[in-house]
Amino acid sequence: MSKPSIAIPAIPAIAIIDDDAGVRHSLGMLLETKSWAYTEFERSGDFLDKANPADFNCLLIDVRIPDMSGLELVDELQSRCRDDHGYLPPVLFLSGHGDIPMVVKALRQGASDFLEKPADHRTLIDAIQRALINDRTARTTHHAQRQLIREIAELTLREREVLTEIVGGYLSKQIAEHLNISTKTVEAHRLRICQKFNIRTSMELAAKLRDVSPSLWQK
Repeated sequence: MSKPSIAIPAIPAIAIIDDDAGVRHSLGMLLETKSWAYTEFERSGDFLDKANPADFNCLLIDVRIPDMSGLELVDELQSRCRDDHGYLPPVLFLSGHGDIPMVVKALRQGASDFLEKPADHRTLIDAIQRALINDRTARTTHHAQRQLIREIAELTLREREVLTEIVGGYLSKQIAEHLNISTKTVEAHRLRICQKFNIRTSMELAAKLRDVSPSLWQK
């Protein structure tokens, strides 16, 4: 997967992933009534090979695509995004054969919604609009996290080790024991870390990093 661009497009872009040409055409015509841009993909493999998920604000995915099901596609996209810290926009599943277990699995995967075909146009538009709102918030949060991770990457290895301990809630004496260094050295690292992040206290540092898992900067 290419490195994603997470800028918010001026015109919402929707990906339609469905093996039924008639469905793709119908959905495309509906999206055009809102002046939304869209790109059609017949197979999951086409999307994986040719598309960058971050270029879209919402993915409309048919659950039963022959080469790789919609659920399997989202599994793969989530895995790729975890590996390269990429951004995956909201997913809206469509199916003509929906059942309760399938809906539950889709929602557990983080789907924004699950609609049965043929979906009422108003219902579908409303679902997409909710997804677009969620995308704007999630995309902004993702951008802030990526910026923070880049800043963390500029720290020295020892500073990152101390940072991990600080975020873990350990006191300087405990950190010194864990890292086999003196308490004064820990305090010196703590001070430099705060200076680099332009903050004054460890509490501010912990708050700044609250939503960023240490695993993201330890890779």
